[in-house]
Amino acid sequence: MRKIVIPMIVLCLTFATACKNETMKSTDAKPPVADKIAINLEKHADVRVDNYFWMRLSDAQKNAIDKDAQTQKVVNYLEEENTYYKEVTKYTKPFQEELFEEMKGRIKEDDSSVPYKENGYFYITRYETGKQYPIYSRKKENLEAVEEVLFNVNEMAKGFDYYQLGGLNISLDNKLMVFATDTVSRRQYSLRIKNLETGEIYEDIIENTTGGSVWANDNKTIFYTKKDPVTLRSVKIYRHVLGTPTSEDVLVFHEKDDTFGTYVTKSKSNQYIIIGSYSSVSSEAQYVDADTPTAPFSMLQPRERDLEYNVAHFEDHFYLLTNKDNALNFKLMRTPVSKTSKENWVDVIPHRDSTLLEDFSIFKDYLVLEERNNGLNKIRIKRWDGQEDYYLPFSEETYSAGVYSNPDFDTDVIRYSYNSFTTPSSVIDFNMKNQSKNIKKEQEVLGGKFKKENYLSKRIWVPARDGKQIAISLVYHKDTELSEKTPILQYAYGSYGYTISDSFSTTRLSLLDRGFVYALAHIRGSQYLGREWYEDGKMLNKKNTFNDFVDCSKYLIEKKFTSPKHLYAMGGSAGGLLMGAIVNMNPELYNGIIASVPFVDVISTMLDESIPLTTGEYDEWGNPNNKEYYDYIKSYSPYDQITAKEYPNILVTTGFHDSQVQYWEPAKWVAKLRALKTDANLLLLDTNMEAGHGGASGRFDALKETAKMYTFFLALENKLAAEKMKS
Repeated sequence: MRKIVIPMIVLCLTFATACKNETMKSTDAKPPVADKIAINLEKHADVRVDNYFWMRLSDAQKNAIDKDAQTQKVVNYLEEENTYYKEVTKYTKPFQEELFEEMKGRIKEDDSSVPYKENGYFYITRYETGKQYPIYSRKKENLEAVEEVLFNVNEMAKGFDYYQLGGLNISLDNKLMVFATDTVSRRQYSLRIKNLETGEIYEDIIENTTGGSVWANDNKTIFYTKKDPVTLRSVKIYRHVLGTPTSEDVLVFHEKDDTFGTYVTKSKSNQYIIIGSYSSVSSEAQYVDADTPTAPFSMLQPRERDLEYNVAHFEDHFYLLTNKDNALNFKLMRTPVSKTSKENWVDVIPHRDSTLLEDFSIFKDYLVLEERNNGLNKIRIKRWDGQEDYYLPFSEETYSAGVYSNPDFDTDVIRYSYNSFTTPSSVIDFNMKNQSKNIKKEQEVLGGKFKKENYLSKRIWVPARDGKQIAISLVYHKDTELSEKTPILQYAYGSYGYTISDSFSTTRLSLLDRGFVYALAHIRGSQYLGREWYEDGKMLNKKNTFNDFVDCSKYLIEKKFTSPKHLYAMGGSAGGLLMGAIVNMNPELYNGIIASVPFVDVISTMLDESIPLTTGEYDEWGNPNNKEYYDYIKSYSPYDQITAKEYPNILVTTGFHDSQVQYWEPAKWVAKLRALKTDANLLLLDTNMEAGHGGASGRFDALKETAKMYTFFLALENKLAAEKMKS
């Protein structure tokens, strides 16, 4: 039997200062006190007093070489918080480094992807030992051919604190490539074109794009999407022709509805360029033949409220994943290319109440469906001629499986991935004709300590306060006893219908090997149990998301899997909103919380149409310009609901250049918590001044961030162990 004291004694030897003082506050550091400058924010005759509104800076202020007084004041405050964080946690630095090296030691540094073939070339992504970034290459016709390096991102990233390469898109003649770069971490990409025959990178730079692009079949015309420079909404589709200045690019489409975004893509058949428009509850598509890129686009089906559809092309038909006819869990339909309006759509895979249709892939002889039933991924293979219809067999109680892009039409082989909480990821080629499979790659876990049989995984069902059943997926070391003294890290997201699958993590082993249990709560707001599970966790049902998480926590405590002294929680972005809500609702349930890039000032953000994502998310949270939604959002908005009471230990992380959740939300939240909380527990704010929503760009820097967060939880447990040793 593994008792938590044993691994924590090891930590005590590392955390000598902490064990001696029995507290994380091993210095005399004083937390920063933010100035209070009251601003009255009035809406619907309701006045909110915001003492920290001054922390908000515009992009121009943040990026200015010469900082004005307000900018300098904000930067100074964030740096003071960073200094305080570093001072309070400095004794844990040796252990952070130990954790980092431990996590790094599990990954294969000179790793490479499974090559995939497209249009005559095998494409490979590989890493070299000690290098942060990937190398992209290809080989013509076979894997024994000479490697052609397309990009060495390690060289490209030199001199940048943050560097992201993406949007790699090769012309049909294999001679040109569009690529996108972001050096700020604000998801505003610059597009450039590289000649793969000469190595020349053309001078033209297209700024402020989404990073994606599409080649027409003439190998000289590309389509791309530009963002609004203020809101960062994807708003305009342009057409660029090689050899012409970007100033002459033609505006093809302008999405003027500020609740919609737009994108451009190409059908797998390479026959059509498709412009899509999307909101949370509606979508629209236009198309043009890729052989005639200057022709006008044709409307597939005009947008309608609550009608969603995604488009693929095969032979003479468009195939549509859609919720038409109140198909809550979506269905597959098709329509002739010559008659695309919705009255011509016919069912291919009808709607099913118990099964969510998540995606589909089309091949010459087969249709592959990705479904979710009772929370679990299913991959279904169906011949077009109706002779076969079967599911791939998966035997574990919880797992994650998904189909790759599979660019070839005329093939009997699909590639998919499989992993679980206890099974490292595999890339598998499955022959749909003879049902054989070839494991192309299994994730290597280095270090010599990992053995799958040493870990247990299971799924339990928790009754929610309204009678619904919530699934929690658990994973832990087989020697860890579930008791009131067991530390559990409970994680969830719970928004936008995004479902987090039960997948393997090499970094998580550092917690499991030290006696932690990882609990993934599949709360409402995801689509774990179908589309209804999402609908029941958004808009005026949003509190179900928070209640589900709290009910899961109470269940784990009630069943003596853990206790409030040993229960921890973590979430990021909209999951950070979840963290902010639960610590206001039930702070007594948790010993420690990490809120990463948390969306915590919901009312202010959703009332400000200049902030990225606001207008496009009215159908997720509600529009607070409507009083009913204003009152409901305010009733759970973490920043607005802070009161004078005891809160658990809290670590908050953010990025100064975050475009999804602006840095000032967590900064204001921490400042207000400091002013009102009545406890002596830790409250730390760690701002990455060079990064945005996704954190560090290098693979090793990302591991360091994970090590910092895990150290926070382990150090809190170490404090408890130290107190027990003394007694």
